[in-house]
Amino acid sequence: MPSLSPDARTEPVGPVDGQISPRYAGLTTFARLPRIEDVPRYDVAVAGVPFDAGVTYRPGARFGPGAIREASRLLRPYNPRLDVMPFRAQQVVDAGDLPCNPFDIAQAGREIEAAAYELIRDGARLITLGGDHTIAYPLLRAMHRVHGPVALIHFDAHLDTWDTYFDAPLTHGTPFRRAAEEGLFIPGSSAHVGIRGSLYDPDDLTADAELGFTVVHCADFETRTVAEVVDQLRAAVGDAPLYLSVDIDVLDPAHAPATGTPEAGGLTSRELLGIVRGLKGLNLVGADIVEVAPAYDHADITSVAAANLAYEYVSLCARTPR
Repeated sequence: MPSLSPDARTEPVGPVDGQISPRYAGLTTFARLPRIEDVPRYDVAVAGVPFDAGVTYRPGARFGPGAIREASRLLRPYNPRLDVMPFRAQQVVDAGDLPCNPFDIAQAGREIEAAAYELIRDGARLITLGGDHTIAYPLLRAMHRVHGPVALIHFDAHLDTWDTYFDAPLTHGTPFRRAAEEGLFIPGSSAHVGIRGSLYDPDDLTADAELGFTVVHCADFETRTVAEVVDQLRAAVGDAPLYLSVDIDVLDPAHAPATGTPEAGGLTSRELLGIVRGLKGLNLVGADIVEVAPAYDHADITSVAAANLAYEYVSLCARTPR
């Protein structure tokens, strides 16, 4: 694996210049960044996980990584809201797609965990483009091998802490139940944000609370500002290593129609981006964006939102160098 030793550092290789080569041309990597094999070292890897065998309603998130990469052509090198040139401050690469068996969820999980660990074991950060939310579990297992338990901020319309679906222990509705059982995240320092919609039983909320999550319901945004929510999340996380997991259905279907289980009454893109930017300075070690199913998209609305979220993640990494 490429070394992250300071002695080996070279000037970062950035994306293809959109003022020289049109943004609709050139590399098909995320933001037209170099591939992992094109540089001697990296600080942040962006990887796809084209897996959707764990969905319970609409399929199609296996095509999410490609659609997000395509939408990322619109990104420019300077982030004015965070006042950072994220591709100049650190070496960011596209690591391609991680292996994931499309027919065997357990085997796919093992493959994802092993490949993710190889990318982060020397200290790099990982931004993952899903794929359905099942992949968060093996990604958290990989993070745990490097960082121990992490603070987890989970943006979603749904809790994803159910025990099982049709007797299957691992689906896109169960990853954080499995993670809790293995102690992969820190109770009391972790939160769900954007929860809304119908549930199977009143006990769903009770069972989730026992796992140690703070819940910021979507309805809370009717009376609370983004800044107030950010303050609550920052206080909970403290200086713990932080992992962000975003199910794109945390956004209202008006802002993200292309997802497997849409729920009315969600966040706006501006609110979600504001919360993520508000986490600057925290010890972000990894993140995922999941459940983008581009077949249901209109004018790439959902893919554009996901690409911009990934850009904010990369920018946060640049603001808090390791």
